[in-house]
Amino acid sequence: MKAFNNLFPQVCSFNNIHLAYLKARKNKRYKKDILKFSFDLEENLLEIKKELEDGTYKHSSYKEFTIEDSKKRTIKAPVFKDRIMHHALCNIIEPIFEKTFIFDSYACRKGKGTHRAIKRLKSFLKNNEGLYCFKCDISKYFDSINHDILLSLIKKKIKDKRIIWLIKEILNSSFSKERGIGIPIGNLTSQLFANIYLSHFDYFAKNFLKEKTYLRYMDDFLYIGKKHRLHVVAKKSSHFLFKELKLKFNPKKNNIFPVKKGIDFLGYVVFEDYILLRKNTVKRFMKKNGDIVYFNAYAKHANAYSLIQSLFK
Repeated sequence: MKAFNNLFPQVCSFNNIHLAYLKARKNKRYKKDILKFSFDLEENLLEIKKELEDGTYKHSSYKEFTIEDSKKRTIKAPVFKDRIMHHALCNIIEPIFEKTFIFDSYACRKGKGTHRAIKRLKSFLKNNEGLYCFKCDISKYFDSINHDILLSLIKKKIKDKRIIWLIKEILNSSFSKERGIGIPIGNLTSQLFANIYLSHFDYFAKNFLKEKTYLRYMDDFLYIGKKHRLHVVAKKSSHFLFKELKLKFNPKKNNIFPVKKGIDFLGYVVFEDYILLRKNTVKRFMKKNGDIVYFNAYAKHANAYSLIQSLFK
């Protein structure tokens, strides 16, 4: 496996930090904190560059708030300066790890996403007579990521000690209930770190278990296969996750069922020949009187013409 060294100068280059600034302000450029930072843009970008090069960079504290969509989540939002640094780091190291991810991992990756995951799942359901689905997610995934294990996985590809120092600075800036455990949902880096962490499990599923019809979207994953085989897969997967990654299945979202019942996944219910909208998602939209354009974009990927007509009469 090829490992990379001497990446830190690329992270600290002015061009990379400026690109990171442009990405961090995207669709938010008129927010007060961003306007304030942009007023002395060159000076502020040079300050980030100097602090990184000197090894004096300190991650700031987070602003916390709670959102509730399908479930309640605590979001930790970094200040704008730290968001720039997150982008600067990801600009350089994300392409390295992207090449190592399996095809059937769909969260937070260019060219992937929810709708490609649903399309791929639907392709798994052809000729589905007698097939079952084992569907599961990880209990409190982001809060359970072990920093030492994560760093050991990162070090397989990244040998630059200053990059590792910067990653440690980000990891130590926030944790859930105990030091060394957990990463904040609001960080750009957390999306990458979370994919790196479970990519270890992806290789177990694909290469060790030899499961071709395995698919993951962040910490939600599923297998399609014969019922007796899936019971074996479930047991081995649970053992691997706990032993290697210190993770546990969510007991409320861990089941094996016939695929003919439809697979509730990522806001849709997927069948062999058609896709429906998840009832709870539609109810939340109606309750909040949400954005019609957004809802239409969500609904167009399902067989939902009659539903849309009835909702917007």
